[in-house]
Amino acid sequence: MNKQLRILALVHKHLVPPEDTTGVDIATVDWKMEHDVTTTLRKCGHEVKILGVQKDLAAIGACAEEFKPDIVFNLLEAFDDVTTFDQNVVSYLELIRVPYTGCNPRGLMLARDKSLSKELLAYHRIPVPDFTVVRRGRKPRLTKRLKYPLIVKSLFFEASAGISQASVVASDDQLAKRVQFIHDSLGTAAIVERFIDGREIYVGVMGNERVQVFPVWEMTFTNMPENTWRIATERVKWNTRYQLRHGIETHVAELPEGLGERIQHIVKRAYRVLDLSGYARLDVRLDADFKPFVIEANPNPQLAQGEDFAESGQRAGLAYDKLLERIVALGLQWQPERTG
Repeated sequence: MNKQLRILALVHKHLVPPEDTTGVDIATVDWKMEHDVTTTLRKCGHEVKILGVQKDLAAIGACAEEFKPDIVFNLLEAFDDVTTFDQNVVSYLELIRVPYTGCNPRGLMLARDKSLSKELLAYHRIPVPDFTVVRRGRKPRLTKRLKYPLIVKSLFFEASAGISQASVVASDDQLAKRVQFIHDSLGTAAIVERFIDGREIYVGVMGNERVQVFPVWEMTFTNMPENTWRIATERVKWNTRYQLRHGIETHVAELPEGLGERIQHIVKRAYRVLDLSGYARLDVRLDADFKPFVIEANPNPQLAQGEDFAESGQRAGLAYDKLLERIVALGLQWQPERTG
């Protein structure tokens, strides 16, 4: 993309990067992704304006009216601290006829609800773990198909929120306690699913009608104690010291011949079934028999330089600046379906 664009970057208000980062270790700050994306776009020659967003849609409209961006680069994962409201921001951008990067509102809605997405995937014969949902105020009741161990998560939250070693349960008592923890600490329903004891796989996907699937990526746990589950807990995902201490790394997955292509095919189908657009990362668990199960889809995943999506994109031949340029190009190409 050679054309200079006016890009309005929407970021969470508390993650607006400072103009002067002298003396700051960018690798350790909460706003690393926002900094990486906006500084790289500027280096590519684009005019970038950053808007911190909390709960005022009108501020987005006013800024768009004044700045007149060619496109909005959407880096929001929630609106007013409610994760399920993120789809409403891009719906609003569609209403005011402003192009945006990342996933469309329907794809965000389908992927955000882990039970709805699993039902759709299962209908299309894409392998997912058996599961049940426990709404707030209810107690867990297991079907005959659900056998321990099980894993308990928020029905809506991403980024491993609320996930720890205690999330994997092996008894009715543990299950009841963990479901109550999700209800009380995150304020959402809980999804209880069969725990796939195996390998943690991530696959990046990019595209609208035409889709590119990145190389299969894996998280490995070299120095984890024997009595711990190999899962991406909050600490595993976000605590750098913990990662170093336990040899937790992500890299290209080493798989038997043909399995990588099979996983990529399944992931591409899942991307289309969930009506995703722009870019996404799909999480897969690989059991002891090398059978892949799609766990969830993450539209608009973490875009910081050096993170899984960017690293797998690099492996697919897209340097970080080219990756961002491609995301912008896909946003400019996306057209919401209209009838009339």
